[in-house]
Amino acid sequence: MLEVSVKSSNFLSGLPNRLSSLLFANAKVRRLAVGETLFNAGDVGDGCYRLDRGVLKVDMCSRSGEKLTLAIIGPGSIVGELAIIDGHSRSASIIAVKDCQLSFISRAYFEECMKQHPEINRYLVNVLAGRLRDADEAAAAASFLPVKARVARALLELTKHLGEDAGAGRILIRHKIGEGDLAAMAGVARENVSRILTQWKRQKIVTQLPPFYTVNRAALERELES
Repeated sequence: MLEVSVKSSNFLSGLPNRLSSLLFANAKVRRLAVGETLFNAGDVGDGCYRLDRGVLKVDMCSRSGEKLTLAIIGPGSIVGELAIIDGHSRSASIIAVKDCQLSFISRAYFEECMKQHPEINRYLVNVLAGRLRDADEAAAAASFLPVKARVARALLELTKHLGEDAGAGRILIRHKIGEGDLAAMAGVARENVSRILTQWKRQKIVTQLPPFYTVNRAALERELES
C-alpha cells in the first residue's frame, strides 16, 4: 500500500480543526522549488508533511524500471502519513510540480502529541476502522468503471491541479505526462490508454502539442458519467 495519497483518502487531512491546529502548531516549514524532490522511495519514514501551497506528484518505478506518475497532489493534502504510524521507509517518491511550501511533523512529535491528547488517537482509530470497511467497496466501484471513464477521471484530476484555461471550453494541462503515467493513474493497461487517446484525438476531445495535452473538459465529464 502506498503511504502517499490524495486528500480525499487521507486520514490526517480530515482531522477536526482543533486537533489539526494542535498537531501542526509547531510544524517545521519546508519549501521546494519546481522539480525538487521531497523524498525518494526507500528513504527513512521519519514523519509526514502537509502541503500548504503548490502541487506535488507521486512517482514510482515500474518493474521494468520505468518511472511513472501515480497521482497529482494539491494543497491541503498530507504525504507520508503512514510513516508516523509504522515508521517504515517511503514507498514512493514525491516531487514538486510547482513551487511548494509544506509543514513537517516528526513521528516522535506526533507520538508525544497523542500522549498529551489521547483524543487524537481515538479519532485515528475510528477513521482507520472506517477506511478498512470502505476499502473493498471503493476498490469494487473503481474496478467496475469502464476503461474510458478511468482515463477520463485521470485527465480531469490533472486539469484540477495543473489546468489552464485555453478558451472554448478547453483546458491545457501544462505538465509533461506520458501514456504510461496516465495508465498508472487510471489503473489500466497502457495499450488501452493509447487506443482511447487515439480515438479522442480523432473526436477532438483531446489534442496534443507535445509534451502537453489540451482537453475538452465537458466531453471528458460526459465520458466519466457514462
